[in-house]
Amino acid sequence: MTGRPLFVPSPKAGNVLIAIGLCALGWGLYVRFMLVEASNVGLACQAGLPSAGCQVRAITVALFDNNVFGAVALGAAVLHLIRPHVVLLGIALLAAGAGIVLYNTALSAFALALLMLAFARPAPVSDLQPE
Repeated sequence: MTGRPLFVPSPKAGNVLIAIGLCALGWGLYVRFMLVEASNVGLACQAGLPSAGCQVRAITVALFDNNVFGAVALGAAVLHLIRPHVVLLGIALLAAGAGIVLYNTALSAFALALLMLAFARPAPVSDLQPE
């Protein structure tokens, strides 16, 4: 193979990215099934219960109603496709993991597809030069 090598995160960064993805999925599942879809929590929050769970529920509902999870995931994935970087990959994984579970499926899935395409891109020149 000639040319620059492909973008691949280091093993340490890969482990952190796996943890970020799993935490995003876990948080999304918890919020969806324990706060958003639970009817007793919804009724209590509509009745005016001042709890942290109701605040998290209200913020999360506002975010997924406006497709924020999917838009952030897609934006970070496009930037990562243009110029691969581990931080952009982490942001995209975090937002897409939460978005897949929290009703922003279309944009989040498209962002994940772009992240897969980004692994076929060459690594930036600055990452290849020794420090």
